[in-house]
Amino acid sequence: MAITDAKKVDYLWKKLGYGATKTDTNAAKKAPNEAIASPLLLRGDKVWNQANGIPATMPGSNTDVVTVYLTTAPDECAEDNTATASRSWKTGLTDWIPPEFGSTYGVKVYIHTASNAASAAGSGTRVYAAGSGNNDEFFFDYQSGVLHFISTNLPNGVTFSGKSCYISGARYTGTIGVTSLTAETGNFTFTGSAVNQDVTNADFTLGTSGTGQYIFSSNTGIVIPTGTTAERPTAEEGVIRFNTQTSKYEVSQDGSTWENLSTDASASTITKDIFTGDGSTTAFTMSTTPADLKNVILYIDGVMQEPTTNYTMSGTTVTTAGEAAHSGARIVVMHGFAD
Repeated sequence: MAITDAKKVDYLWKKLGYGATKTDTNAAKKAPNEAIASPLLLRGDKVWNQANGIPATMPGSNTDVVTVYLTTAPDECAEDNTATASRSWKTGLTDWIPPEFGSTYGVKVYIHTASNAASAAGSGTRVYAAGSGNNDEFFFDYQSGVLHFISTNLPNGVTFSGKSCYISGARYTGTIGVTSLTAETGNFTFTGSAVNQDVTNADFTLGTSGTGQYIFSSNTGIVIPTGTTAERPTAEEGVIRFNTQTSKYEVSQDGSTWENLSTDASASTITKDIFTGDGSTTAFTMSTTPADLKNVILYIDGVMQEPTTNYTMSGTTVTTAGEAAHSGARIVVMHGFAD
């Protein structure tokens, strides 16, 4: 037996009008009582890309992405003069949040004296989507913001002369469209070409499986983290960064000690410090801090000294072993060699 037109219409009514799945006949379950959401596909330029910021319950005041119209300040509609008298009313506002986001988002409709929104809920007549049993149901199009009394009759016992329809509900007022994306997913915010994490001191992990690689498809370059010596991360292994204080790239293998990355020796900056012996001084202060003792060469009167045996290093201080160099001795310390 063919599907009756009445059943087809009931399916469309529930699907298009309420964004709901038809699970029973109209006699057994009215459209406002269908509980399984079945929203339609939206165009890319109408995507609510901050929809995850819509609370499950309609808030009592405006949020970053939701504007509410409480019963104390509902939106007053304008009558659609192109339709039959009092049949359709326009809020002039789009993107009302439908009850598929939560039942509390279902709009409340009041009929009350025009230009008197504050008392519409308290003194006006509330009408319901299912009507009063007199073929006087209404349908509210959440996308266009249009109220339409869709059944045969207008609301039972209501006189529209000098009155308006008022809508209490909420609208999505976050970013719309995917061309200039501003969306939140979990703890990350995507704004244009920037990805930001809103969890303080948390790692931002990019994962891949198997032999997959991280490929940066560009003919320019990649900018790595930068900072001063004091801003070095701690307890992190395998970190590579650029030290803005020393103007060098550096790496930490164990999360506590740092070394400058190896470079071409020809491009290294070698520093030479010259001191004069006085017969008593054994500790001399270099102008920079070498990465390691192996980056330091010390000469006394032109004779190269053996590291560890003849001299040691701590920070910027190089200390000769044994007796101090004689008065007038030429002490040359060269450092800054590439590893």
